[in-house]
Amino acid sequence: MLHVLYLVHDLSDPAVGRRVAMLQAGGAEVSLAGFRRADKPAPGLEALAPIDFGSTRDGKFAQRLAAVGKAALVLGARLRKVRRPDVIIGRNLEMLALARRARSLFSAEVPIVYECLDIHRLLLGSGGISHAMRAAERRLGDDVSLLMTSSPAFVRNYFQRFDQIEAPVLLLHNKVLELDRQPAARNGAPPPAPGDPWVIGWFGALRCRKSLELLAAFTRQAQGRFEVVLRGRPAYSEFADFDGFVAAEPHMRFEGAYRNPEDLAAIYGEVHFAWAVDFFEEGLNSSWLLPNRLYEGCLHGAIPIAMADTETGRFLAERQIGLRLEKASPDALATLLSNIDADGFAALRGGVTAQDRGTWVCDRQDCLALVERLRGLSTRREPAALLEAA
Repeated sequence: MLHVLYLVHDLSDPAVGRRVAMLQAGGAEVSLAGFRRADKPAPGLEALAPIDFGSTRDGKFAQRLAAVGKAALVLGARLRKVRRPDVIIGRNLEMLALARRARSLFSAEVPIVYECLDIHRLLLGSGGISHAMRAAERRLGDDVSLLMTSSPAFVRNYFQRFDQIEAPVLLLHNKVLELDRQPAARNGAPPPAPGDPWVIGWFGALRCRKSLELLAAFTRQAQGRFEVVLRGRPAYSEFADFDGFVAAEPHMRFEGAYRNPEDLAAIYGEVHFAWAVDFFEEGLNSSWLLPNRLYEGCLHGAIPIAMADTETGRFLAERQIGLRLEKASPDALATLLSNIDADGFAALRGGVTAQDRGTWVCDRQDCLALVERLRGLSTRREPAALLEAA
């Protein structure tokens, strides 16, 4: 059985739980270690007894750097009960540094996989800090055996542009993980009854102040014809007063966290549209990513709304589905949705539900393929290539 040592930046991140589930479903044994940004690990990870390196804070780069340095000094002691892994995966740049340190403790023959699902804005500037960080990433990644990322735009616009990582690339899209559960229904919410609003769902990592303000202004302008429901984990550091702002909006409500994937069918079944827009790092990472909510919403019949000039917008255009917003303004959104009716909505939903289920879902076969790909790794350099996977 392949033994994977998985080093993560946030043990409380539900996406970490999904990746661990993928590895286990593919037949791998997983040893888990990392930092956390909440009191408890993500649901399902407790049984692994993850090794806790301590807490870090979102957006506090200096604090995270210090925490990584401290963890590196005691890594041998923390990993003393972990048997030699066959593969080490470092999720995010700081964990790549710890992955290299861990390899030196076990064996120089253990291949390292760099999992990078976001490109931090500090890596993208033209100043000295950005140059230094890119140089550090190049050094840390100079003998990486595989780069795993979730969007081809990350490869085009960052890794290739700056010649950062020469390893083969494996695209792991942010699909919904479905293993032994019954396939989720794709019907979604029916058109609203006369007098009821159309509902836009904004679910997942809520970190975009511009989206919040845009949607609030739009729903006020629409005077009750549209409503916005928010669910997930707000990044409170990005808002002056998230809870107070939402509470003051007449056509917006926050319904708290949800379980993924257990609650997806229920929460997307209550909305007509899925907000797949993110201006958090506008023109950079947010323009390049393909968010979880894109796959979740489409799987459950919600119509995605994305900015036209982003990777998500291009994804929709290639498949001729969803709605693409040309300008980030309440008026532009009102124009986009101005003529929506039951027939038009049915046509939009038909385009989404006609897509192959594998566009949105990662199943057990995909998990087996991932683990088999990891099993085949060695420290011998492979020709750089872009591979598609779940």
